Amino acid sequence: MPFDYKKEYKEFYLPPKTPGVVTVPAMNFLAVRGEGDPNEEGGAYKQAIEMLYAVAYTIKMSKRGAHTPDGYFDYVVPPLEGLWWQEGVHGVDYARKQDFRWISLIRLPEFVTRDVFDRAVRDASEKKGLDLSPVEFFPWEEGLCVQCMHIGPYDDEPATVAAMGDYMKSQGLEPDFSELRFHHEIYLSDVRRCSPERLKTVIRHPVRRTR
Repeated sequence: MPFDYKKEYKEFYLPPKTPGVVTVPAMNFLAVRGEGDPNEEGGAYKQAIEMLYAVAYTIKMSKRGAHTPDGYFDYVVPPLEGLWWQEGVHGVDYARKQDFRWISLIRLPEFVTRDVFDRAVRDASEKKGLDLSPVEFFPWEEGLCVQCMHIGPYDDEPATVAAMGDYMKSQGLEPDFSELRFHHEIYLSDVRRCSPERLKTVIRHPVRRTR
């Protein structure tokens, strides 16, 4: 049975619909950076996702190639994630999608070293005929956060974010956005196959204690 990060680490991928505190340890990711409206047809965001999955599935299928990574184990490719911010905004302003800056992410299995990553980028570039140079090996430790499961359209997220803000105040916490800490979303539903009212998205905000 392939290892499924969503099932094995439910505290990070399947939180309840009410806000809670979580401490997220260091992980490695595939990452592509960009800016602009994610809904733009054929835009930078959709191109970034294509690049991420090209490399992610090359790593997953490396067991069939000539260079199986040391420590390889079969696994389900983890879900797409996104870090979002806007210049001069504390958090995000959903009415200004054109001003978004973002880092799109897919978590890497623990056996993926920088050498394994570099080989996968080269192999995927040759096989797909794509320029995958924007894809990065991205180590990141998120730390103390408040998170919540949002169910419904992305444009309805402000209500969930507001509930998270109320929870923070009740727990002696406050948002801690910075150049290294972001509004974070984890996409558990395939938007192509799921109706908007049933979309499941983990929303996670960095926090610090006020007392």
